[in-house]
Amino acid sequence: MQQISRRYLVSAGIMSGLMIAGAATAAARALTPPGTEGPFYPDRLPLDTDNDLVKVGANGKAAAGEVFHLSGRILNRDGTPYTGFVVEIWQCDANGIYLHSGDTGRRRFDPNFQGFGTAVTRANGSYRFRTIKPVSYPGRTPHIHFKVKAPNRREFTSQMYIAGHPGNDSDFLYRRLGGPAAKNAASVALFPAPELEPGAVKGTFDIVLS
Repeated sequence: MQQISRRYLVSAGIMSGLMIAGAATAAARALTPPGTEGPFYPDRLPLDTDNDLVKVGANGKAAAGEVFHLSGRILNRDGTPYTGFVVEIWQCDANGIYLHSGDTGRRRFDPNFQGFGTAVTRANGSYRFRTIKPVSYPGRTPHIHFKVKAPNRREFTSQMYIAGHPGNDSDFLYRRLGGPAAKNAASVALFPAPELEPGAVKGTFDIVLS
């Protein structure tokens, strides 16, 4: 898995650079709204915590679900990137089950899905994950949990949503985000990504910190 991860990190850096090269600089970006950690932050981290959540170990089996190439940057409102920040994500598997002993469906958790991953931001503030497109489960619209860590800085926790998903407006945490600007800042548009791998989708989620 280490060999796969190194190849992925190298290609991730190239792709991240290409994706942000033509991005327009905003005078004052909207802050990413904070979100609750929720009850299912892993109570026992997996042995593999890299940025590819679709394959675990060297068994060659891919997780169930639609592959999602998720990238973005960690930056401030003026566009200054934060380098060396640790980005964590966690989400349920394709069956709506979390990597957590308290999830009632834990025994049905997809063994080929990592459930949790980490990445470290590069010089331009970019990060990248290969995961699955989030799915809904009773009471929640599709989402991915984020946590950003850095020395001498308070941890930042948020949730990423799929832009325009029909379940958003009935999700109690999504509704609490506030007005359209906050909801847009917490949402990601998804696009087909055949150039990355067949059947995959991609999206960009920039986290703007104060």
